[in-house]
Amino acid sequence: MIDNLPKEQLLKLLDTYAKAWQAMDGAYFLALEKKYGMDVAIEMDKEAWKIFSPIEARRIMKEFGIEENGGLDSLEQALQYRVYARLNKQSFDRADENTLQFTMNECRVQVARNRKGLPDFPCRQVGEIEYSYFAETVDPRIKTNCVFCPPEEHPEDAYCRWEFTIEE
Repeated sequence: MIDNLPKEQLLKLLDTYAKAWQAMDGAYFLALEKKYGMDVAIEMDKEAWKIFSPIEARRIMKEFGIEENGGLDSLEQALQYRVYARLNKQSFDRADENTLQFTMNECRVQVARNRKGLPDFPCRQVGEIEYSYFAETVDPRIKTNCVFCPPEEHPEDAYCRWEFTIEE
C-alpha cells in the first residue's frame, strides 16, 4: 500500500513516523525519570544518544549519498535528513568557510512543554553528546560547541544553537 501513496500522503506518513519516534523517545525518558529520577534519566539518555547518533549519521550518509569526511557541507546536508528535521524549524548560517551554525528555531518538545506551563527541558548535556557524536561521524575533524541550549536562557526565536568548526 505504501508504495502506491501519492507524495502528499508519503510526506504525511513521514511526519507521522517522526512524531511516533519522538513520542517513543519521550515515553522512554519519562519512564526512566519516574522510576529513577531526572539525573539517572538524563544519564541514560546521554548513553542512548552516544549509540544512536552515529547510527543515524551513517544511515543518512549511506542512503542519501553524502560524502564521508566531506566537512561542513556534508554535515549541513546530513542534519537536514535527521528524523526530527520534519518536526522542528531549523536554520543554518555560515559565519565563514570553517564555521557552520545550526539553530533549532522551534523545538517540538520545548514548545509542548511551554504550552503546558512547564519550563524548558534542560537538554544541553544530552545535546552536547547528540550533536558532537553525529558531527564526528560525518567527519572526525568537526568540532562541536554549544552556543546556547536549555537550561540556559535563549532568544525567543531559538531554543538552541550549535556551532561546528573544522580546520582544513
